[in-house]
Amino acid sequence: MSQPASPIGVFVTPVTPLQQNCTTVWCTATNKAAVIDPGGSVDAVLGEVTRRGLTLDQIWITHGHLDHAGGAAEMQEKTGVQITGPQKADQFWIDRIVESGRMYGLPDARPFTPDRWLEDGDTVSLGETTWEVRHCPGHTPGHVIFFNRAARFAQVGDVLFKGSVGRTDFPMSDPPALIRAVVEKLWPLGDDVTFVPGHGPISTFGEERRTNPFVSDAALQRAPIQREPVGPA
Repeated sequence: MSQPASPIGVFVTPVTPLQQNCTTVWCTATNKAAVIDPGGSVDAVLGEVTRRGLTLDQIWITHGHLDHAGGAAEMQEKTGVQITGPQKADQFWIDRIVESGRMYGLPDARPFTPDRWLEDGDTVSLGETTWEVRHCPGHTPGHVIFFNRAARFAQVGDVLFKGSVGRTDFPMSDPPALIRAVVEKLWPLGDDVTFVPGHGPISTFGEERRTNPFVSDAALQRAPIQREPVGPA
């Protein structure tokens, strides 16, 4: 028996010197697309959206760090679409995008004002698809993730990586909160969920529960919610 067609499509464009996974998702029924975390390379991302015959409908932001949000203002100016997310506690980081851009050689990065802030339990609609929002602080205070239940897919920003988790050595980071977010907000979604992280390879929640040295079941049994993780970004 053939598998049913997925309700969503996904492509990833690494952007900025930090190789952030700018992720474009779309509703396969309508070809309406959302770009998640346009940190840079705005023209390249928009060009690929057009090449695939998609219509950009929204911009979604997981958190306010430069490599995830530095191109949002430019993309909105060029397309007129709304910016959704992150949670409002990340205003702290959005306000610092210009300063961060100078540090990383990205002088065109600019702050922005979201058209909609997000909270835990919110949903966002894209064409005929619905995405659930989870507030996952720790890496930054206002970090959110986007989950499509029907496709068993999540974009988790810098909360979780293949083999690691988000850094917690930034201002307003919270190591125990990050671990709690993974265990209490991500794991209950199911081991079969495939996720795109903010950097690096795609993985599944089940694989990370088995093997991740910071948040696997075995690691947390040894040192429950006390380890101070340092991920790639």
